[in-house]
Amino acid sequence: MPEFKSKKEELEFNKNEDFMKLQVSKLKTHLNKIELGGGPKKIESQHKKGKLTARERIDYLIDKGCRTIELGAFAGFDMYAEYGGCPAGGVVIVIAYVGGTQCLIVANDATVKAGAWFPITGKKNLRAQEIAMENNLPIIYLVDSAGVFLPMQDEIFPDKEHFGRIFRNNAVMSSMGITQIAAVMGSCVAGGAYLPIMSDESLIVDKTGTIFLAGSYLVKAAVGEAIDNETLGGATTHCEISGVCDYKAKDDKDCLDKIRFLMDKIGSKDKAGFNRKKASEPKENPDDILGIFPENRSKPYEVRDIIKRLVDNSEFEEYKELYGKSIVCAYARIEGWAVGIVANQRELVKTKKGEMQFGGVIYNDSADKAARFIMNCNQKKIPLVFLQDVTGFMVGSKSEHSGIIKDGAKLVNAVANSVVPKFTIVMGNSYGAGNYAMCGKAYDPRLIVGWPTAQIAVMGGSQAAQTLLQIEVAALKSRGEEITEEKQAELLKTIEDRYYKQTSPYYAAARLWLDAIIHPNDTRKWISMGIEAANNKPIEKPFNAGVLQT
Repeated sequence: MPEFKSKKEELEFNKNEDFMKLQVSKLKTHLNKIELGGGPKKIESQHKKGKLTARERIDYLIDKGCRTIELGAFAGFDMYAEYGGCPAGGVVIVIAYVGGTQCLIVANDATVKAGAWFPITGKKNLRAQEIAMENNLPIIYLVDSAGVFLPMQDEIFPDKEHFGRIFRNNAVMSSMGITQIAAVMGSCVAGGAYLPIMSDESLIVDKTGTIFLAGSYLVKAAVGEAIDNETLGGATTHCEISGVCDYKAKDDKDCLDKIRFLMDKIGSKDKAGFNRKKASEPKENPDDILGIFPENRSKPYEVRDIIKRLVDNSEFEEYKELYGKSIVCAYARIEGWAVGIVANQRELVKTKKGEMQFGGVIYNDSADKAARFIMNCNQKKIPLVFLQDVTGFMVGSKSEHSGIIKDGAKLVNAVANSVVPKFTIVMGNSYGAGNYAMCGKAYDPRLIVGWPTAQIAVMGGSQAAQTLLQIEVAALKSRGEEITEEKQAELLKTIEDRYYKQTSPYYAAARLWLDAIIHPNDTRKWISMGIEAANNKPIEKPFNAGVLQT
């Protein structure tokens, strides 16, 4: 625990810590429920068929005791209520190690609607393939899916970023030399049958795995042939007759053992060459973050105190420390990896002219400083870490006359054109164009995660609610309705509730705007494993910022 200057400061720390622990507890409760997939009865049914669940398959496959990170656990959270929900989007995706090789594992969860693909399932699978392609990561598919969820077929089947894009990516990854191994451990039907066979190697489990373009019922209806599913497309058929599959496994564990044997033989590839030295733990206690980060979304705090608890030895060197103070730019190491950190500063700061700057706002000088720092990191091949707690760019005549749009554009340009890998941690606020400038999802971070305190929106809740209220009241008055103070208060409450729900990190993670919601203490692991993944793919083009107004 840090040293406190006063009793008031200690009480504030304890209050913040209690609030963050409550949010972390809420996070764990949600995750525990999500990990049950379709529920205990569906898990029991899976076991009765002699099959492991998706999570059990992953646990058995990966190297014992290895570190893992799960992507998109909250995909589909609080969505599809009319269909009974879709925990984790019906698919479990992790970055882990198999045979000592870092890889992506994609496992259909057959306890959730028989592993059928909802729209969010497609989006989540595409995100996994995107990560594999960005980082040259081998990808293992554990297939157990009934195919497209028919009631929503129009939202998953025909468009560019829908189901068919998966198979297009299979082909592209193969041409890139990215290893793809697919194991058919249950149903694999219709268009989904192409995924394992477009992978480099495929396995199928005897008696439980089946692959066919049309099942026995559809075959009977279409061509009048009476045949059972096992004879039509089981392991014996595809390993002895059609030659569709490469390996036949007697059960789930045998199949996973074979995958581990195959992964153990993969050769190394060229690396990006990011700088890494021996890792060191922070000297300052990372647990202190829980008390440092404020419960109050507008209360000032010193972001350097957060950085000290994230970086090796709590050491960092600031770039232009005395200039552009509403963004902190610094070089440091995280688990041995060299990083460039770009962090919003919510502490009120005083300029050389004696003016106070609002915390969490990006000013002209800060935007210019951050842009130059990002260019330097690209020049020196140093991965970038963005710590977001931003309310946007400064507004008003003074900022406009000083060219805030021009300076903001310079920062956005530098972020957009960066060729080094970028990693974004949304700690608190992520509002408006500040989200873009600090490498929000639209700017291709390799990984983007949020703490339980994250909020993503066009603007803060109170400002947005008042703006929306004015629009609603004007619309009602135009229809001749009388708006009393009580009616206005009721409208405001409804608007606030709806808006705050949409700014929640769970709302963002459900739609994969965030790859995960994490405990703040897991931040180092996510960044380190992310850079390790990124190091598998050399940088293919030089940094070019294009046209910049100065």
